[in-house]
Amino acid sequence: MKRETREYRFDWMIWSILHHAAMSTGGTRKEYERLLDFVPHFRDVLDSFIRHGEPGRLFLRLIAEYSTMCVTARERKKKVALTTFCMATPLLFAFDVVPVMLEAWTVLGTIVLKRGTAEYLDYCSEVGFTETSCSAQRGALGAFLAGLAVRPDFIVCDSPGICDTNANSFSFTSAYLDIPFFQLDYPSTIMGERTTGYQRKDFRELIAFLESHTGTTLDENVLGEVLEEVRLQDELASELIDLMRLRPSPVPGLFDIMLYGGRFMMNGKKIYTELLRSMLKTAQANAAAGISGTTSKRERARGLFCYIDHYTTDARFWKWMDEQDISHLGSILFTFWHSDAPYAGERPGEAYHIDSSSMDAMVDTLAAQMSRMPMIKQIRGPYDAPGMWLDDLLGAVRLLKPDFVAYIGSMGCRNSWGVNKLLARDLEREGVPTVILFADAFDDRVQSWESVIDKMDEFLQLRRIGI
Repeated sequence: MKRETREYRFDWMIWSILHHAAMSTGGTRKEYERLLDFVPHFRDVLDSFIRHGEPGRLFLRLIAEYSTMCVTARERKKKVALTTFCMATPLLFAFDVVPVMLEAWTVLGTIVLKRGTAEYLDYCSEVGFTETSCSAQRGALGAFLAGLAVRPDFIVCDSPGICDTNANSFSFTSAYLDIPFFQLDYPSTIMGERTTGYQRKDFRELIAFLESHTGTTLDENVLGEVLEEVRLQDELASELIDLMRLRPSPVPGLFDIMLYGGRFMMNGKKIYTELLRSMLKTAQANAAAGISGTTSKRERARGLFCYIDHYTTDARFWKWMDEQDISHLGSILFTFWHSDAPYAGERPGEAYHIDSSSMDAMVDTLAAQMSRMPMIKQIRGPYDAPGMWLDDLLGAVRLLKPDFVAYIGSMGCRNSWGVNKLLARDLEREGVPTVILFADAFDDRVQSWESVIDKMDEFLQLRRIGI
């Protein structure tokens, strides 16, 4: 890692940008437009959110609050847990523990920094971690290993999407930083009393671990308040996803990252509820007017992303989608499998249900919620087994009726790379044009953004989508 890179703490640098971005609309429109000249490296991503009015401003406030919570954890004498995007945060919030989510910090750095997170990615290899692991963790992990971010007290994660590269990132970090580590494990099936019993027992071990390392016991009243907020957020998110079924979709494409990004960072916090209400209000107004959520208000095509999105600098992925008048119908990161979700309608047994009637019921709710987080549910066994990736995708296709499906991942996604051609074959058999993009969602050095959109343009032209 270059000496210059070590001059500034990674998390403080990102927080500073986000904090000021959230304050950027405090003045007049003229003052805001003048401000953009002074932020050339992230003016487009800032303006992308600001142009979406209240929802965009609320999302900027949400990520500013999240980053502030992480950066100031030590001075506020809070325990810090290094964790992953598919570890539900309500339990950690109930313990008053700050969840520092590697993938969230990687995306924030990748989108905001012009140079991306390449040096932090590479530093992981410099200290002995494999370069073939998932870049979603390594983009921020290098900063933590180099001491350029808040030091975690312990690590809590799950077997994320049954992804060995993800899980290995956290086990390596535990050994390198010499901090306690707890990993939930999940059976290959999602249904059945034996599976449920295993998950409940495993989850209670996690609670015991947190009680031991925080010196507190889980407060039933606090947990109940957090879960009630989650219940409300589930209802709002379900209404928003339901509106995507309309043609044209009235939901702006940028709401995609707001929905799952807000949930990953602030699930159970009131700021996320406020954001969802604002997003729903905007989408309902578009639906009433019969217009698309794109800037031009028309829908050329409908795209469903069967894995993740592309987090290139300045959020160019969502800008390109909007310029092409393509409605973003979400990705695998959209699917949390709460009981109100439209995609759970045909398979209610696979969803989790919030029950806050007792401590045991709430703990069981959290165990069920976490075992159904994105990727954990879909890639915990054979891709075409009941309730797995193919099942969930075909359900989303029937529900949302996309004109195409696209795969984007990272070079470390060995589980998905092992089956994505089979997945594409099965989707094509269902009559859904499908494209596999050989890019790394977090590292533009693997394939440039320009190459990615060239491939997408070629695909849309050859398949005559939106023509």
